[in-house]
Amino acid sequence: MLDQPFHILLVEDDDVDAEVVIRAFRRNAINNSFTIVPNGIDALNSLRGAEGLPRLPRPFVILLDINMPRMNGIEFLHALRQDVTLKRSIVFVLTTSNSDEDKMAAYDEQIAGYLLKSQAGDDFMNVIRLLDSYQAAVEFPPEVA
Repeated sequence: MLDQPFHILLVEDDDVDAEVVIRAFRRNAINNSFTIVPNGIDALNSLRGAEGLPRLPRPFVILLDINMPRMNGIEFLHALRQDVTLKRSIVFVLTTSNSDEDKMAAYDEQIAGYLLKSQAGDDFMNVIRLLDSYQAAVEFPPEVA
């Protein structure tokens, strides 16, 4: 269980969807901090503190879209799991893709859950409740030095 809310890396190329997620957290007085990036390359740079981006604060959870430019969600997951310092990162996929192929590929990369935007409920409330419960109950892996 965490003493403070975890940071959320929202990997989402749709500005409207990103804004809806953040507003839903704020509306429900859930005070997680956010970093928003539009693709997998920028997500990896944020996690690593590369390309002039500050390193993401820990602990964190990643909310990942699948269909993005430059580096899609599946490519990002593969790169993430190959990185010795990031491979234990907690990732939830939040996407419009209901493709069985995408689901299998994501779970093959050890995601914590696959959530469809269409089933997330009004204003993503099901996702908000899930993450709020998650941070109250789950122990996070220790940081690798």
